Amino acid sequence: MALGDSLTEGVGDPVGNGAWRGWAALLAAGLSEEAAAFTNLAVSGAQTRDVLERQLPSALELRPDLVSVVVGVNDTLRCTFDIRAVAARLDQVYAACTEQGTVLLTACLPDPGRMLGLPGALASPLARRQRAVNTVVHALSERYGALHLHAGEGDWITDRALWSADRLHPGERGHRQLALRFHALLAEHGLATGPAPSAEPEFPAPAKAASLWWLATAGTGWVARRCTDLLPQLLTLAADELRHRARGTSAGLDLRASAAVSAALGALSVAERADAV
Repeated sequence: MALGDSLTEGVGDPVGNGAWRGWAALLAAGLSEEAAAFTNLAVSGAQTRDVLERQLPSALELRPDLVSVVVGVNDTLRCTFDIRAVAARLDQVYAACTEQGTVLLTACLPDPGRMLGLPGALASPLARRQRAVNTVVHALSERYGALHLHAGEGDWITDRALWSADRLHPGERGHRQLALRFHALLAEHGLATGPAPSAEPEFPAPAKAASLWWLATAGTGWVARRCTDLLPQLLTLAADELRHRARGTSAGLDLRASAAVSAALGALSVAERADAV
């Protein structure tokens, strides 16, 4: 079972007729020698709230043996971003899955500002948010014994051959890299016994003209929908970033973000102790 957003839906790995495949489907094919039943509930644009309220109930009904939860980037691209709320939602999702005895797969992800190549003052606030989400995912993955993939750093981020034209979603090669890394992680724990996905693409890479056309049509719409929501606040954050740089107090922004993450995780610990009592 796969929960999450456009990354897990498979955006960037087209298989014809407007359908996406993606890393989760590629991974499912190699979990065992026999075909594994696979359901992908991930939806483009999903935030942690969507996973908790819409995707998780359907997943729990089917009682999967293995579930992936990879989400959070869309939360960072919203003016409503709240790391405490993100942490609380992920905590509920992870807890509900593991309480059923389900093996949980998680991953941290690169920050969208870096992937889009935004100027520093615009990229830094998004990077700070993504670091906060990744820190929460790391901590909660450890708390719930998840198998966690560190995908937020590494050469694969800068290898343009692995990414689609929009710079935010992997292309087929990138999805295959994710599937391979998840397969190796599962195999290490004796949970993947089928053949590992091939690293070589099944389909030819889209021609540059086709990629640019997609970006100018569907891709532009994708970005515009998010910018309408985020851009005013992002400009305010960028102005704040520049003011702190001019004063030499940029470290204070990082400290503030770290304190917010600590408070978010601390609140979960307090709630956990209260439930125990």
